[in-house]
Amino acid sequence: MRKILMMAATLLLAACQQGPSPEQLAKEKAEKMKYEAEIAAWRSERIERLKKPDGWLSLVGMHWLPVEGFTRVGSGADNGTRLATGPARLGVISTAAGNRVWLQPEAGVALTLDGQPLTGKTELTPDSRGTPSVVGFENGRASFVVIERGGKLALRVRDAEAETRTKFTGIDYFPIDTAFRFTATFTPHEAGRTIDIVNILGMVEPMMNPGTVSFTVGEVTHTLEAVDEGDGRLFLIFADRTSGKESYAAARFLYADPAGADGTTVVDFNKAYNPPCAFNAYSTCPMPPPENRLDLAVTAGEKKPRKI
Repeated sequence: MRKILMMAATLLLAACQQGPSPEQLAKEKAEKMKYEAEIAAWRSERIERLKKPDGWLSLVGMHWLPVEGFTRVGSGADNGTRLATGPARLGVISTAAGNRVWLQPEAGVALTLDGQPLTGKTELTPDSRGTPSVVGFENGRASFVVIERGGKLALRVRDAEAETRTKFTGIDYFPIDTAFRFTATFTPHEAGRTIDIVNILGMVEPMMNPGTVSFTVGEVTHTLEAVDEGDGRLFLIFADRTSGKESYAAARFLYADPAGADGTTVVDFNKAYNPPCAFNAYSTCPMPPPENRLDLAVTAGEKKPRKI
């Protein structure tokens, strides 16, 4: 009897040590492949957005405008605002109180406004008041918009033939790792709360701060302040122990969906990406608030950009 019991125990132990069934292994493999395909598709879409003729890789200049006054604009050396591309004299930009701005085109210069021919003086809409006016030139290859940052106006200039775009060879990534995909707890702040965010130029801008997201690694809980850019998603601006080493020094960005009825959302660092300022010097990226500097090496998502 004792031998029978020992044999049964041995068989039971062996069965327990056999691990997952073939069916379970097949299911796990299928789920892994599906997730990796999702991340690959996300990466591909991200690259296509970057490479668009009017994407972040095409920036070639950012020029501050006078608070109230005028400046002649063009690529010639005699302009008050000299562009890196375009006609020698493009026109005159004037500004007034309330961050209003107008463009008087130079005679004989072919310009467009939002895709339509521009022939006379017109007021331009900066990005702080909605969709910015797009002034096109060089047969549509180049353009500029007016942006407002820290109460100041600037021209943001693009050229589809910018070296940052034409010589772009792709992005390097950390390996896809589901260990960096977290179910995070969303803790709301009081309605209307804002948080001061410093951009890469040192300007402080308040942003809507709907709450925090918290996730646990091992026995340590990490918390990030989320901001809302107006579309309801949770925008996470963070730095971590890889910043300045394997990843871009200033920050990485990540979006999470609004929390569900159970108060949770997914924070997937495999979708962490470099801000526009990682690719050029003409953007005004927000930097992480002190609360969003993680004492954690996030070895997931995009690595620092390749040198051009």
